[in-house]
Amino acid sequence: MALFLCVLFLLLSSASACDRCLHQSKAAYFSKASALSAGACGYGSLALGLSGGHLAAGVSSLYKDGAGCGACFQIRCKNSTLCSSEGTRITLTDLNHNNETEFVLSSRAFMAMANKGIGRDILKLGIVDVEYKRIPCEYKNQNLAVRVEESSQKPNYLAIKLMYQGGQTEVVAMDVAQVGSANWNFMSRNHGAVWDTSRVPNGALQFRFVVTSGFDGKWIWAKSVLPAEWKTGVIYDSGVQITDIAKAGCSPCDDSHWR
Repeated sequence: MALFLCVLFLLLSSASACDRCLHQSKAAYFSKASALSAGACGYGSLALGLSGGHLAAGVSSLYKDGAGCGACFQIRCKNSTLCSSEGTRITLTDLNHNNETEFVLSSRAFMAMANKGIGRDILKLGIVDVEYKRIPCEYKNQNLAVRVEESSQKPNYLAIKLMYQGGQTEVVAMDVAQVGSANWNFMSRNHGAVWDTSRVPNGALQFRFVVTSGFDGKWIWAKSVLPAEWKTGVIYDSGVQITDIAKAGCSPCDDSHWR
């Protein structure tokens, strides 16, 4: 238990909330959103439903070994002639391997930074200077959902993908148990938003998550998620919503000029 708490502390410490401050960087774009939906987070075509196709690949400091998957950002380009002051909201769905820019956006998201009617003009630039900040994800009337991946093989292996994670949080640990049991088995992050275990309890399953919240973290308990006869390819409602906000453990941010 002591070792687990130590590891958990390190995970929470590495999930700094300072990324909610305003940052200066550059962004490019992919011509097809499918390049991002098929990315490292593992969302597949479901990514298009996360933010209306406003998707992004982020560098490793934003991807965070998969913990950053599903994170939401407000981003705007700094060309005042072409771009609006509001910019657009994006969801991180992939890892950007090109360190020339921190983000590579879907073309839809890239054009959404422009003033109305001139989205095609910003595409001609290819790369633009941007400002961005981390913001809470909002999924109205949508609970955290669990999708059972096709690689799952009952009763020996279970892989699930987390969908619609709200708030400004990151899942840093996850356990599974049979409904009504206190015998929890830990799950590991396979990649991106996908978690798995080879120690699959029998019967209906419950989950508990550790998410970044406040200045450290908290447990969130989904008491009944998968039925005993769970099936691959099916999305199950967890019955819980995550709306927590991770607090800054660093110097105060100044984003007062973002309006």
